[in-house]
Amino acid sequence: MNTRTLMIATALLGTAGAHAATRCEARSAATPPAVVELYTSEGCSSCPPAEAWLNTLKGRPEVIALAFHVNYWDYIGWTDRFATPATTQRQRELARMHGRDGVYTPQVVLGGADWRGWGGANVPAPRTANAPGLLLAREGDTLTATVDAASGSQPLAGYWAVLEDGIETRVRAGENAGRTLRHDHVVRFYKPVPAWPAAQGQTLRVALEPGTLKPAQRAVFVVTEGSRPLQAVALACSSATPR
Repeated sequence: MNTRTLMIATALLGTAGAHAATRCEARSAATPPAVVELYTSEGCSSCPPAEAWLNTLKGRPEVIALAFHVNYWDYIGWTDRFATPATTQRQRELARMHGRDGVYTPQVVLGGADWRGWGGANVPAPRTANAPGLLLAREGDTLTATVDAASGSQPLAGYWAVLEDGIETRVRAGENAGRTLRHDHVVRFYKPVPAWPAAQGQTLRVALEPGTLKPAQRAVFVVTEGSRPLQAVALACSSATPR
């Protein structure tokens, strides 16, 4: 290897090392954001208005919106490419926690409870009692959530999500055949976290498959008490604090 080749190789290694070590992070605000979950399907003819409304919440730091696509309408004729068994199971678990047998779309959940009053610009602020501090960080394909101890007596749990905006789908079958649907806040990755004692701080990590979290996507961690979100942080590395 000649001197010029060695210099180029060294520079490339240095660049790759710096990229691998890049870390960005975001910390929870003094007031927790409102967590709005929409359960939706591209095969549901009544869902586009709910998705259009959810899209209006983009860019509002006091709200974290998540669009969970479900798969139980796929049989009508259009397979929703964003629906997974895990996101569908989340909606069924919420129904079970509230003593309901059935699920439906579009369903909007605010603060862990069914919210029929969606549609306007106002999103009610959540209750903030017992909200722990939360630091969310990304380093390469690894996400780390550091949750402070909380004063409540109930155990805490949570979930990871990766969100993507600006998606378009031309639907060719089913109830929405012929329509072009535009989606923001789409949950592309979802992973629940088992409960832990609230009085104990917790550091949680998830190693994503390479390519799961693209630069334009957002990582989210939500801390929950039962079905109710207590704290949440969304992290976009382009706008978060580099370390």
